[in-house]
Amino acid sequence: MSEHAPTPAPNAATAPLLEVQNLSVAYGKIEALTQASLTVQAGEIVTVIGPNGAGKSTLLAALMGVLPARQGRIQLQGEALSDGGVNARVARGLALVPETRALFASMSVEDNLRLGAFRFRREAGSHHQHALQEVFELFPRLQERRSQLAATLSGGERQMLALGRALMGRPRLLMLDEPSLGLAPLIVRDIFRIIEQLRRQGVSILLVEQNARAALKVADRAYVLELGRVVMQGPAAELADDPRIVETYLGLHSRHQDKLAA
Repeated sequence: MSEHAPTPAPNAATAPLLEVQNLSVAYGKIEALTQASLTVQAGEIVTVIGPNGAGKSTLLAALMGVLPARQGRIQLQGEALSDGGVNARVARGLALVPETRALFASMSVEDNLRLGAFRFRREAGSHHQHALQEVFELFPRLQERRSQLAATLSGGERQMLALGRALMGRPRLLMLDEPSLGLAPLIVRDIFRIIEQLRRQGVSILLVEQNARAALKVADRAYVLELGRVVMQGPAAELADDPRIVETYLGLHSRHQDKLAA
């Protein structure tokens, strides 16, 4: 090929599912995310780990359209995600489970789930019923509590409901923000088993998690975010053995928590 030949346009079939290039986000004059770049391939789990205040949740909020990006580019399977906000990105197949779960407490489990299929509202009958059945197979406890109000669920059940609601929309990319937050070790183990099961079913996942040991154990690749910048990246198994990661994120406390969850 001549050195002056035009660069071919990206092929959607071969492009990463998600590609983020030089993304920066600011709160007023304070930059929370600085030129962050990452990719997620179809069918893999990618985790972002880092300390509190590193910009992990900011990253997910910007990807979902909740926060505006100051600069940078976000592409979903080779196509730019530009303006349009949250609804447009949901329609494109992005789903975010926030750390707050964001459930409708006064509504039943089943009604919360049905809201998750909003982007398929024109196919409400057949799609909702099939999607509900799939969620109930993944989370039998939700089927047992389908008529219960979300407010009456335990912490682990609320996380299951939040995951199930996101899956009702058949997302191309499922983004999880601190899914283990506030949960007992045995419940954390169950949640991460479900995350692994979703990957085996072909769900692509971007996982933000402060429990670095559990996140690196289930992920294919990982990024380390510190002070709003990506400072390390690579295969999750390699980062789990990196001396700096071990010292900073996988210390004695993490090892103890891991034993409790084993």
